[in-house]
Amino acid sequence: MSEVSKKEVSNRKYKNNTLSIVLSIIFLLLSIIHVYWAFGGTWGFNNVLPETSEGVKILNPTFTDSIIVGFGLLLFSTIYLFYAKLFKVKVLIFLRAILLWLIPSIFLLRAIGDFHIVGFFKHIRNTNFAYFDNYFYSPLCLFIAVMGFIVAKRKVTISK
Repeated sequence: MSEVSKKEVSNRKYKNNTLSIVLSIIFLLLSIIHVYWAFGGTWGFNNVLPETSEGVKILNPTFTDSIIVGFGLLLFSTIYLFYAKLFKVKVLIFLRAILLWLIPSIFLLRAIGDFHIVGFFKHIRNTNFAYFDNYFYSPLCLFIAVMGFIVAKRKVTISK
């Protein structure tokens, strides 16, 4: 391998690690917020629940629901930390390739939405949730998806 290609691979790995760490931090923060809500926290809670055009909340998450989502997001954070090679665990190596494509796919689907209540293509747009979904939640999901696909694509390219 020539010196130029070694340097290029090294630079790409560095960029991948940076993206992985950014994604890990985002997932960690989202996880903390969900656990906070599970234990009765109220900051931002009313703005994150989808509602009908009449203002009726569609979801009523329980303690268990919030904890499951919080731990799922913590798992996503951990996966990106493992990918950045900050920790090494051989158990996750065989799942890594699948998960590096699956996680951003989940968030891309969330950004696109259900064509009714959530996502960029929703029909209900006159609620408090819809406002935050347009300007924060869906763009964040799209950002996570794009960054995740870049990490997954570079993982495949670097491994060759």
